[in-house]
Amino acid sequence: MSAKSNLLAALDSTKDEQIKLLQSFVHAASPNPPGDTIAAAKVLVDYLLGHGITAEIIEAQPGLQNVISDFQGGAGPGPRVVLNGHMDVFPVPANTDGWTRDPWSGAVESGRVHGRGVVDMKSGTASLVVAYAALFAQKKHIRGSVALCAVADEETGGRWGTQYLIKKDPARWGGDVMLSAEPTGQTVRFSEKGTLRMSGSVATKGALGAYLNLSKGAIRTATSFLAQVVQEVESINPTPPPEIDRHMKNPETLAAVDHAMGPGASMVIARPTVNIGTIKGGLKVNMIPELCTFEIDIRLPIGLVADQVLAVIESIKPHYPDAKIELKKQEAASNPNSFSSIEHPLLGYLIENAEKVGAARPALIPSMGATDCKHYRYAGVPAYVYGCSPESMAATNESASVDEYLHVTKVHALATWDFLQ
Repeated sequence: MSAKSNLLAALDSTKDEQIKLLQSFVHAASPNPPGDTIAAAKVLVDYLLGHGITAEIIEAQPGLQNVISDFQGGAGPGPRVVLNGHMDVFPVPANTDGWTRDPWSGAVESGRVHGRGVVDMKSGTASLVVAYAALFAQKKHIRGSVALCAVADEETGGRWGTQYLIKKDPARWGGDVMLSAEPTGQTVRFSEKGTLRMSGSVATKGALGAYLNLSKGAIRTATSFLAQVVQEVESINPTPPPEIDRHMKNPETLAAVDHAMGPGASMVIARPTVNIGTIKGGLKVNMIPELCTFEIDIRLPIGLVADQVLAVIESIKPHYPDAKIELKKQEAASNPNSFSSIEHPLLGYLIENAEKVGAARPALIPSMGATDCKHYRYAGVPAYVYGCSPESMAATNESASVDEYLHVTKVHALATWDFLQ
């Protein structure tokens, strides 16, 4: 048998062990907030030690433990692949009515593993850990190196997880290319929309509710202003690189976007969108309000940067001379869009192996939500995602398919293997 066949056979022969790992991982509660990955990190470290693999803990903040490990292949120099997944998950609501089992049970029923965070993304992170261990066992045949980062706080932006590790040692934990197993369904993701978050206020004169001749009031002015913001920002034409522009105009790509993210997603995936997330104002129904506050969430596709949007919004403000309009960018929650080449060789291996081990050929599409891939792309490292179905993610009775979990594990192991030959 070839070394690659041995790798695949080893994964096929340890299915029960892989499932038990995922069950234990889900059972180790790690909601964020508050953010505590100590128990979850121990599950992964114990698994790696049981396979003769040294692992380290980097605790960037109390309770936020990151599990890291790496190895050098024995077949000579080559690129470095980083397998990155997060251990923290969404919290469970205080009222668990509707849950038919313990939210942290890790129970296997009807071919699915149940529990909070199993979709986002303990199934994916466990897949990467198992793939890493399988590659380690065949490391004498590998050129280059492989690193594993199981991080602590993706759900709160990555400051004490991925971002921290890349800044701490960019060569070791950044590598040359990164693979993630966030939930994607039958797709591979190469990019993510950026975010521009702003808080704002509109101040006007107030008066008795009948005296609209004196002032339209802060709420009416704000709603008019925001409607104009929506219209003009969503009319901006982004300018992505030509190869990505062509890819995103392909009818097959657009159909895959709708299939993965719901009908109509293809209409907004490559366009800016504006969501008015909150709006507040007024003291009493018969008073013209003097102040209205709001928050805006703008998503930035490839080919559009925040400064372009801010310039459009600033040009609207003079249309309201009787109001004082103030806007403040929420820096911590605002991030540029990110994308990786759609011609990277590892991307081809990822798609090819997904098809070889029993799935339909995955489509290559962007994501609308954010993952830790952005931190790699900001550092100049290509990053790609392939994972299980997002169905039931963050929902009551969250669960993930056992078959998909085993499939995703094979895909990442085999794609990394092929790339490092």
